[in-house]
Amino acid sequence: MENPLKGLGIAITRPIAQATKLNSLIRDNGGESISFPLIDIVPLEDYSVFDSTIQALNTYDWAIFISSNAVQNGMPRVLNQFTELPSQLEFAAIGPVTACELMQMSTPSTLISHVLIPKGRFDSESLLSLPEMQDMHGKQVMIFRGIGGREVLADTLKARGAEVTFAECYQRINPQIDCSRLEQLWRNKKLHAIVVTSSEAMRYLLEMTHNGSDDWLRNIQICVNHARIAEEAPSLGLKITVAGAPGDDAMLTCLQRTLFKSVV
Repeated sequence: MENPLKGLGIAITRPIAQATKLNSLIRDNGGESISFPLIDIVPLEDYSVFDSTIQALNTYDWAIFISSNAVQNGMPRVLNQFTELPSQLEFAAIGPVTACELMQMSTPSTLISHVLIPKGRFDSESLLSLPEMQDMHGKQVMIFRGIGGREVLADTLKARGAEVTFAECYQRINPQIDCSRLEQLWRNKKLHAIVVTSSEAMRYLLEMTHNGSDDWLRNIQICVNHARIAEEAPSLGLKITVAGAPGDDAMLTCLQRTLFKSVV
């Protein structure tokens, strides 16, 4: 099927810097990519707590990075403090992109040659399912993340015997005031789907549409990349489709299948 998204507008709610590939895939398939970031990644105003926390990194067994943002905002400050990384410290990441960024950050004296990542889906639950994450009794774990976020990783590791410390190195904000722009595009038949790839972005979307009750949102396709993001959908009557696999290619397939069904 040539140009399967021809004439269809798709709003991407990711931070602008993280939406480049998906934007290109949508345009290459004839669609119109509409930038509407519901999350913006910004540095902390004060890094004193973070800097103090990572001083103890040489006593830890694991450093787990939640996202590329955690690597970009946290590792330069780690490398500024440590001319050599602690020899016993092992690294883990939520997915391969984050792991790749970690390894690219290393230098000959701070070499990161191996990063543990989950297989299949790239989330906390998949990381926790790995053999290395089972018996954590007496292990010291530092989780690099933004302010707030899900607690399932830390809570589960604690239940398995680990001592967990958060190293929070960035914050997420919603740069949008309301959804009037999206609503107007929908009413003008220029918006056909919204891509949401985080629970936090979904929460912002629902907050700005009266808990998802606005009529335009109930009549538009929403594609997400994880079932967790769609948990509230059945009770709110939203039309949500979950991509069958992680990654931008899977999201493109989700959009093609969902929108093709909705327009035929």
